[in-house]
Amino acid sequence: MVTHSHSRAVRDARALFAAPALALLAACSVPRPEAEAPHARIPPAAPAEPTGASVIPEGARRYEVDPERSELSIRVFRAGPLARLGHDHVITTSRESGSAWLGKEPAGSGFEMRFAGADLVVDDAEARRAAGEAFAAPVPDTAREGTRRNLLGPMVLDAANHPEIVLRADRLEGRWPRPVARVGVTVRGRAADVAVPLLVEHGGDELRASGSLRLRQTDLGLVPFSVAGGAIQVGDELEVEFRVVALATR
Repeated sequence: MVTHSHSRAVRDARALFAAPALALLAACSVPRPEAEAPHARIPPAAPAEPTGASVIPEGARRYEVDPERSELSIRVFRAGPLARLGHDHVITTSRESGSAWLGKEPAGSGFEMRFAGADLVVDDAEARRAAGEAFAAPVPDTAREGTRRNLLGPMVLDAANHPEIVLRADRLEGRWPRPVARVGVTVRGRAADVAVPLLVEHGGDELRASGSLRLRQTDLGLVPFSVAGGAIQVGDELEVEFRVVALATR
């Protein structure tokens, strides 16, 4: 026998994923309460202070990010017993700005990058093809548009009040060409610390940094969304890939 509560849970799940409100990344998440996130490397800090101009160590060379040749891609996965009702998603941006500085050693190197939430692109067709077979199925325009609205809305990025996402590393650790950056990620005006492995290549006036990592929403102080007693969930874990190209200024 199918109970009334079970039928309602199924209807709720179908509505959630069929409607434009289908979310991605943190679009199906809400800010974590002030209590410590159980899986976060470092609990969300107090509201972040605005960052000023980067102080570049003496002897380091400065580079400016080339947004035309840089890209960030985030893959978000459905979860839960009724995950088949949803889609996996890809979020991209290629409009980063910022600077990097390169010293002789990683400890004298770092970067600051910014991008606007309004520049995030949801399920670009080319990005989905590049992401592999799991993302081969198209996502309806209405779902993409609704997802983006939720992503930028007050329950997630709150782009109206916090228009920028900022990534800053004052120094790198390890050795060339594969150092690790301790990156302060500021989202919704709150900061979290994330370890990011890099591949750094430089020659002439060009600097290139690339890498990939798995990151949890809880690392950023966000709570993965779920409904119907957990039957429908947005997976906590995200896959992040990036490629940044920067050109020397002096």
